[in-house]
Amino acid sequence: MTLLPALRGSGADRADAVRVAGGTLSSEALLGCVTAVADRIRDAGVVAVDATPTLETVVGMLGAVHAGVPLVPLPPDAEQHERNRILRQSGTTVVLGARQPGGDRLPTVPVDLRQRSSTHHPEPEPGADAVILYTGGAAGPSRGVRISRRAIAADLDLLADAWRWSGEDVVVQGAPLFRAYGLVVGLLGALRAGSRFVHLDRNACAGPTGTMYLALPAQWARIARNGPLARSLAAARILISADAPLATAVAERLRLLTSHAPVQAYGTTETLVAMTGRAGDPPVDGAVGSPLPGVETRVLDREDRPVPADGEAVGELSVRGPTLFSGYVDGGGRSAAGPWHATGDLATVAADGSHRIIGRRGLDVVHSRGRRVHAGQVEETLMNHPGVRDAAVVGTPHPTLGEQVTAYVVATEDLTAQVLIDHVGRHLSAAQRPRRVHFVDELPRTALGRIRKSLLVAAG
Repeated sequence: MTLLPALRGSGADRADAVRVAGGTLSSEALLGCVTAVADRIRDAGVVAVDATPTLETVVGMLGAVHAGVPLVPLPPDAEQHERNRILRQSGTTVVLGARQPGGDRLPTVPVDLRQRSSTHHPEPEPGADAVILYTGGAAGPSRGVRISRRAIAADLDLLADAWRWSGEDVVVQGAPLFRAYGLVVGLLGALRAGSRFVHLDRNACAGPTGTMYLALPAQWARIARNGPLARSLAAARILISADAPLATAVAERLRLLTSHAPVQAYGTTETLVAMTGRAGDPPVDGAVGSPLPGVETRVLDREDRPVPADGEAVGELSVRGPTLFSGYVDGGGRSAAGPWHATGDLATVAADGSHRIIGRRGLDVVHSRGRRVHAGQVEETLMNHPGVRDAAVVGTPHPTLGEQVTAYVVATEDLTAQVLIDHVGRHLSAAQRPRRVHFVDELPRTALGRIRKSLLVAAG
């Protein structure tokens, strides 16, 4: 099994095969640079790469995959103690790139784009670890997830069929390179399909013209607020959103401005992309699509009974199939639940098999006077207000309700709490209206970009 045919010399040479941060490499130059890196690290145990979006980073990452050495992408914003934990726990033996201030106390191998090689590196076994990705860490310490070459190939081939992805596409993506969506789907997916690849800075909304745009919901929200920019994407073939649910209002505005209904996809670090809409299919409001062929899901209530497929009943989502991870670096795996992986996400499933993600178990549910309020619905309604840039909803203690709905909001204009409470009340039930609204400059996030709701609960 060849994981990345483009790194085995297949396909025509392209002058602009990879473009990152304004720099460009041709197919031939990319292969030569990647092989030169692979030559230097072929005997390493585990290789880490700082995931700052540069050509050197992409070449270093591909060099590790090409050499068959497990790759650990490091979040650029990680504090030194978190960085040290990831390096130690993952068993990293070499760091690719420039030596960092403070030092990792590990051998460092620089990536020089002037170095080229034509050495032949044998294709590793399909079951070998390709990457070790760390989870978002929103509900606790992040965990290192071992993902095999076989699982990556299976996921990318299924996505290529669902999205009609081919070597004629130009993939433009802005998801971080330390997340599965940005690294596996975006970068490795392009090299498996033979597409041109363009990576944008995390704060960018759009760049060179592409046929496929992969972005995070927050990036799509910025694009939707910029009419001329959004209209420039009308020439694209497909727009794809993943990593978190896309607000219905954002999806609808994108459809009006671009004539494309964004395709939503769902996955976790452990499952890769397990569900998605398909290119050309009409979207289902708020849904993240149906399971990919060969991927199975189940949604269980608190008594581990399947919930009815009525689009309303909520349970915890579990996934099994060929795209699942091999285990955690701390020795944990899937043995406790057999072939099923419990995602920790709450979901509904409709009669047609489409799923809707409600939020995380525990932190995304407010238990108020015996009722369950799903934070995601309130957050989406808040985000639909033109004066709100970001929002998070949690449950905080209340003497008679048990928990009350509390919102933390990053506003783009002068707003009052009552304005937002009334806004939610016009669209949702009285029980879903926030009882408290806190205005903040920014929401606390982990190094991997997840909102740290536990800190918001503690702050009250």
